[in-house]
Amino acid sequence: MSGWKKMNRRGRLMSMFMGVLLVFALVSMLVSKSIYDRQFPRVQRHDEEINAKLRYADYEEMYPRQLVGFLSGENDLQGYVYGGDQKKGLMVLSHGLGGGADSYLPQIFDFLDRGYGVFAYDSTGSFDSEGGSTRGFPQAIRDLEAALDFIGTREDLSSMPILLFGHSWGGYAAANVISTHPEVRGVISVSGANSSMEMVMEQGKRSMGPFIYTQYPFLWIYERILFGSDASRSAVEAINGSNIPILIIHGSEDEMVDPGGSAIMAHEEELREQDVRIMTLSRAGRNGHSNLFYSEEAKSYIDELNAVYSDLFDKHQGDIPYETKRAFYGEVQRDRAQELDQELMDELDAFFESCMGNE
Repeated sequence: MSGWKKMNRRGRLMSMFMGVLLVFALVSMLVSKSIYDRQFPRVQRHDEEINAKLRYADYEEMYPRQLVGFLSGENDLQGYVYGGDQKKGLMVLSHGLGGGADSYLPQIFDFLDRGYGVFAYDSTGSFDSEGGSTRGFPQAIRDLEAALDFIGTREDLSSMPILLFGHSWGGYAAANVISTHPEVRGVISVSGANSSMEMVMEQGKRSMGPFIYTQYPFLWIYERILFGSDASRSAVEAINGSNIPILIIHGSEDEMVDPGGSAIMAHEEELREQDVRIMTLSRAGRNGHSNLFYSEEAKSYIDELNAVYSDLFDKHQGDIPYETKRAFYGEVQRDRAQELDQELMDELDAFFESCMGNE
């Protein structure tokens, strides 16, 4: 009888253990879904009255554009075609998470001035495109592939050499799509992550600490439910599986995509040597995630604006009235605050020129 009692006790303990494990798995799946979805909300178009970004309405006559729509999955995305006579190449711009195509108007206008046509678009769940959320990192790949497929249906666009410029979320996408779109002649990936899970875990660790590692299997499962095999794509595999030239740019103090962690540049030793160039920007105050393209003058001016805004913040105890914000930004010289580093833009132009020289 004692043997049966031991066996029954072991059975009960095993049942309790399996029950606890099942509850942990169910709770973890819900937690993981919550963690994941919080990182990828819908992004509405920003209020142009209370930020220092360029406003397209101020440049419409100088840089006219055509609005186009194309499908990515079930969502209709808003696209923008700039330039009519340019034959130098078609720059396809893929934006970062939290913004939209118009967040990159300084770069778009600079590319146009240099003789490129530009195709930009708002990704799923961003600005004027459909989608209840931005969904996840692999969605950026799907959206860029949909944009390139749409370009392929337009002879006026596809007849030009196709070039990719992507930042952050878009930089990850630009590096990844070259495995499926060999028509691309050259890629510049700025502040991009190598793979989705690397980035998700990196962000999760910042908010949850080491506990995030217990959620890895559940995050992995959830992402594959959303994206299938696209979830496992990595920039390293895409780059090594193609012969398309790529320039990888990253800030030495990037606060969003760790240059020694999830960044593509962190995998430098794994990348093929031919036609892969890595540029690390370490200029003080212009070496983060979103300030890489500012000129020194723009940085100084932004520092001045931040000091004034900080005084306003303190004066109103952190609750600045809307009209006060509107008055403040109404005095901002937007073109000065968004001035680009022309030496850096010259390097980008030279890289793309060399790509189009490759047959």
